Amino acid sequence: MDEAVDVEPGGRRTGTAWRGLLVQPVLILAVLAAFVVWRSTATLTDAEARPLAWSALGSSIADHLWLVLVSAVVVLVVGVPLGVLLTRGPFRRATPVVLGIANTGQAAPAIGLFVLLATWLGFGFRSAVLALVLYSVLPVLRNTMVGLQGVDARLVEAGRGMGMSSLAVLLRVELPLAVPVILAGVRTALVLLVGTATLATFIDGGGLGLLITTGINLNLDVLLYSGALLVALLALAVDWLGRVVETVARPKGL
Repeated sequence: MDEAVDVEPGGRRTGTAWRGLLVQPVLILAVLAAFVVWRSTATLTDAEARPLAWSALGSSIADHLWLVLVSAVVVLVVGVPLGVLLTRGPFRRATPVVLGIANTGQAAPAIGLFVLLATWLGFGFRSAVLALVLYSVLPVLRNTMVGLQGVDARLVEAGRGMGMSSLAVLLRVELPLAVPVILAGVRTALVLLVGTATLATFIDGGGLGLLITTGINLNLDVLLYSGALLVALLALAVDWLGRVVETVARPKGL
């Protein structure tokens, strides 16, 4: 019988689960290295060279990552506690309303959401973050609820039978068992954030979207493809980091 995952005596996971995680970063680094070589040797016009200068690229990537990081923190601070709350007692009745609002945020066209919030709050970073949060909070919210609802009721009752308070049962039994499902939602949200953050450029939010829009507006395919490639690599890198965290944080035996 083939073993999907081997467990060392110390409890550290090895085997195919970890070997599978090595392929994606190797591919990412290979494509990134090819891009660096191309950028270092390519003959570009002035209009292409300025946005693709290393300093300009570094600034665009940093802006993009900062936008994603701030939005991700807000999504976690809002999505996880709200998901927990909606699985508790009387608050369950608010679930359809909250999920309806979250579904609306994700179902709405992303560019329309950005423009609408910019019209209301003004152009810039704050509006971009709010739009990204509304667009990506659903996976975290829903997975938090699904993860907690999927915990075996017998384990919850066992915790209560040991004299644990409701808070202790939540923190020591329910949340640890729900972690894999919650982290899957977080990983999905992060990938959504990286891709959707390219639209922040339309409301002066910065990021790698500026390369893409400049390439489209000036008919410069080099800028368009470079921006799209870098965004794709960032999304793949974030997805890989999320998979690593999921593997490390998964409770033993699951």
